[in-house]
Amino acid sequence: PKDKNILVGVETGDDAAVYKINDSTALVQTVDFFTPIVDDPYQFGMISAANSLSDIYAMGAKPIFALNVVGFPSNRLPISVLEEILQGALEKTAEAGIAIIGGHTVDDIEPKFGLAVTGIVHPKKVITNSHACPGDDLILTKAIGTGIIATALKQGFFTSSQAEEAIHSMTLLNRDAGEAMQEIGVHACTDVTGFGLLGHLLGMMRASNTSATIQSDCVPILKGTQDLVTAGIIPGGTKNNFDFTSQSVNYQSKISRVMKLILNDAQSSGGLLISVDHEKSESLLGLLAKKRISIAVKIGTVKQKAKWAIEII
Repeated sequence: PKDKNILVGVETGDDAAVYKINDSTALVQTVDFFTPIVDDPYQFGMISAANSLSDIYAMGAKPIFALNVVGFPSNRLPISVLEEILQGALEKTAEAGIAIIGGHTVDDIEPKFGLAVTGIVHPKKVITNSHACPGDDLILTKAIGTGIIATALKQGFFTSSQAEEAIHSMTLLNRDAGEAMQEIGVHACTDVTGFGLLGHLLGMMRASNTSATIQSDCVPILKGTQDLVTAGIIPGGTKNNFDFTSQSVNYQSKISRVMKLILNDAQSSGGLLISVDHEKSESLLGLLAKKRISIAVKIGTVKQKAKWAIEII
């Protein structure tokens, strides 16, 4: 597109589009939806809404309203199921301080739900995935493993009570983390969703023309994830992610195949992956802890562009 007001477009595969309205306001817009990853329709609505909102927070922006995006098999499921999905989404958007003011529904063979979300940000305060700098620390704000656990739930290898930690993580808004980024000042950010931790990090490194080193033993992992992968519970999307990143990632010999798959696990409503100046890293972690994001942790560093986009040690 040739439009001088497009601040963030398709070039770097960022989390949302950003369009400048005037010198003090830019619109941030995203759309995201998927099929159910949990059985409970109310929880599904909350997770999907939190996931959709995450793209806005990853850009350092504030959401202002949302629209529903719905596919629903009206001849196979009672309308009460759709009502619960929408109620779950309403709870999350209310928590985010915005309203859902419309949307679109189509008849479909399976349920699908998400939001188109519009936000605002100052044009000079947009946080993208393309400005990570050598020497930065990489901070992750949520544990990974939700894709594996959701697959285990679908296959009956995990109960809802066992998955409580994962469900809580997926319904947790990234709002506070986004606000902390703006307060401290960071170089780059992306949220960790369908392409997994390494897929989204790879996107950031390519967009920033840098490389990264990840300390595998520092990456927070949801309870039960490793046992499930060992038992062969591996989502197709996770396998695809592993294949996609393999030519750009160098794993030390100590890294097991189980860990490799977890690092590539396709997430739903994951955390923010933040690239921040080393001198500000502790201040950011302290502010995140103050905001009760206790899982936030440094998982690696950014370095000059090297042969491998990512090294796992």
